[in-house]
Amino acid sequence: MGTGQAAEPVWGDKLYQKRARAALPILVRQAIANETIIYSDLAQEIDMPNPRNLNYVLGSIGETLKIVSTNWETDIPPINCLVINKNTQLPGDGVYVFVDDVNNYKNLSLNQKRDIVKKELVKIFTFSRWNEVLAYLDLPPAQNPDYSHHLRAIARGNYGVGESQAHQKFKEFVSKNPQVLGLPRSIAPGEVEFMLPSTDVVDVLFIHGHEWVVAEVKSHISDLHDIYRGLYQCIKYQALVEAYQKEIGESPNCRVVLVLQGNFPDELNILKNLLNIEVIDEITIDY
Repeated sequence: MGTGQAAEPVWGDKLYQKRARAALPILVRQAIANETIIYSDLAQEIDMPNPRNLNYVLGSIGETLKIVSTNWETDIPPINCLVINKNTQLPGDGVYVFVDDVNNYKNLSLNQKRDIVKKELVKIFTFSRWNEVLAYLDLPPAQNPDYSHHLRAIARGNYGVGESQAHQKFKEFVSKNPQVLGLPRSIAPGEVEFMLPSTDVVDVLFIHGHEWVVAEVKSHISDLHDIYRGLYQCIKYQALVEAYQKEIGESPNCRVVLVLQGNFPDELNILKNLLNIEVIDEITIDY
């Protein structure tokens, strides 16, 4: 019997049921934003030390939505499909319990699984009653923090003007160490300060086969406001690089990563997950 079948609905005092009640509003937030979330990020948001234990949490959510679907006589898509593995970009195989007409999901190829999940994501993102589901279950919507003070600080400061020696050195380090981004050490060094047609300049660009990998780097001297700014820079570069790839006749295939020399601040975790930005932090370089 799969975990999803073994898990009980969210009503109850078991730890995984309490965590399911905490997780569902977060998944609704992600659904409304049209974004997935990786296992470790969801676990962190609900203060869960081991993401592997999310299988019972997500199974509980799935069982609950099946009951609501029956009560409402409405198909509610399996929102637990939003929680994906960082490497495969797919939900765990246990999700097949909640996907209609897929009995052999575990035995499918990665591409076949991606096709199925893509269809489920469309259903999840276009379902308009997620907040009604929360209200029906007596669960409050997830509350996004107020980040407006970062924008005010950026408006007052000199962010984006000039460049520090620390930032330049960190860029050079990342360009010569592709393994920081999970790329093979053997590929060519990344191009530093690659200019796009908009005249925006990405810190480091690696080209690995058909994939372009952009690193937006922040050195140890970057403050909280600058890291906040960096999240939005990643959004901008994703769109600009993919547009440029189309111009030169390539299929858009771009991965943008925010790379930090220091720690990524907990205060920005929700925004990172909401925007679905990949972050690699705590990178040590030799001075």
